[in-house]
This record gives sequence, structure tokens and C-alpha cells, in this order.
Amino acid sequence: MAFQLKSDRKATENKTIRFPLDLINRIDEAIASEDVPISFSGFVIQACEYALENMDASGKKNKIN
Repeated sequence: MAFQLKSDRKATENKTIRFPLDLINRIDEAIASEDVPISFSGFVIQACEYALENMDASGKKNKIN
């Protein structure tokens, strides 16, 4: 499933997080290139949701025996 930006609102809580400047610039460029009105926070929330939905379902790392 491809990552697609969408506009929606949910109950929120503030968290402070530091991003590398180059990542901020890349996110800002991605937002500017889309036709969907979205904030930086909205993009990050959707990217995190996408990452969580597409993680290995077992949640376990492969162990070397």
C-alpha cells in the first residue's frame, strides 16, 4: 500500500520531538508538492501511522541461533 496524504482531525496531545534539519526540509518539500492541504504535524502523524501499520506483525526481531 502506498503512502497517501489525507486530511482528518483527531483528539491530540502535544509531544516535543527534534528532527534533523535535512529531514524537515524534505518533509516541507513533500508537503509543498502535494495538492492536499496538510500541516507538518499532519504529515508526521500520517507517516507514523503508515509505518506502524506496515511493520512486521510479529513485532519480534529475528534472532541468530
